Order: sequence, then C-alpha cells, then structure tokens
Amino acid sequence: MATTATRLEVSSRKAQGSREARRLRRSGRVPGVVYGGEEQALSFDVGARELRVALASAGAVLDLCVDGSKPTPVVLKEAQRDPVRGHTTHVDLLRVRLDEAINATVPLELSGVEDAPGVKEGGVLEQITRELNVEALPTAIPESIVHAVGDMQIGDTIALTAVTMPEGVTLLDDAEETIIATLSPPRLQVEEEPAVEAETELVGEAGEGAEAAEGGEQAPAEGSASEE
Repeated sequence: MATTATRLEVSSRKAQGSREARRLRRSGRVPGVVYGGEEQALSFDVGARELRVALASAGAVLDLCVDGSKPTPVVLKEAQRDPVRGHTTHVDLLRVRLDEAINATVPLELSGVEDAPGVKEGGVLEQITRELNVEALPTAIPESIVHAVGDMQIGDTIALTAVTMPEGVTLLDDAEETIIATLSPPRLQVEEEPAVEAETELVGEAGEGAEAAEGGEQAPAEGSASEE
C-alpha cells in the first residue's frame, strides 16, 4: 500500500506530432500527457531514466512537477512500450484527489507455485487471470495482490472468491465467475519421430530396389542395340 508519493520532474511541451516524439526518444526523453481534474490536458516530456525509476518505486501515486511547479498527485493511466526493446515510449498520467476513490488495474501474483503437490507430481499450473480491477483511494492501491497456491492438487480450480482483498480495496470483477488458476494432469508426450524415420527408411529401400529392377530390365536392350 502506498504511503508516500514519488516525485517526478517533467518539462512541458507543445504536441508536434510523431516526428517530434521520435526526436525526443532519440535524445533520451519520453513524451507524455497528463489529464483529468479541473485542468486541461498538458503534454510533457521526461527523462527516460527518471521515468523508469519513478514507475519502479513503491506506490501508485506520483507527485508530478511540471517546469518546477507545485506537485500534483497523479497515477499512471497507461504506458506504451517498444515491442522489441521493451522500454517506455509514451505515458498517460491522470490527476487524482487523494481523498477520492479511483478505479485501477492491479497485477495478480501467485505464490508457492513450485511447492504445490500437484506441480511436484508433474501437473501443469496455469494462471488464467493476471490482472484485477479494483477501486480504492489512490494511496491505498497496492502494487500487486498476492494469492498463495501452495496447496493445489491435480484437478483443482481456484476462483477469484478465494482471493482476499487488502484493507480499503474493493474488487470490481465478478469473483464467482472469474477463474484465476487451474492445475491440470501431466501432458502425455507421444514420440512419433522414430516411427516416421523408420517408415522413411523402408520407403527409401523400396525405391532403391525398384531402381535396381529397372536397371536390370534395360541392360539387355542396350546390349541388343550394341550388337546391331
């Protein structure tokens, strides 16, 4: 749960299209926009390293300082990432009031996977749900929600009803209809390659026999032509 906010210093900018955005990224800056509240949307850019450190810090709330102005509490609404390199290419921030609840998406993590009896027996544990939609005050939004699955047996299915929400956090998803994890029996591996290779060898041998037979039939014909 967040108790303090991380300060993020940014510089205001005029939105000038994708060409300007590419120039900023090449110079080590990340373009972004902040909106919400009673103020208008504002475009900005921030150092890639400073942004990475701020987003990795504990807590959902950031203290956004634009051009050295008074800090404004914001939360990350969306971060676009490069599909190959994985670094952030654009961020959307949302202004919030610390005394008003907001909707947020929180990662769901499973603990004790390797200790589950079904996994030790060779079963396959699959996490079906990886994010939860919740409502809470900005300072009460957790970094993640963790659920222990160390007792799962083969054939078990866990619904969202088994997950306990932190204090002050309200779950917005349908707990009874949402499955978070299943543990299936071991998957059988059928080795068919040796059989295929053997069949290929047999076909090859048959082909060689046919070629030999054809060669034997043609030999007299060539001899007759030579005698003529």
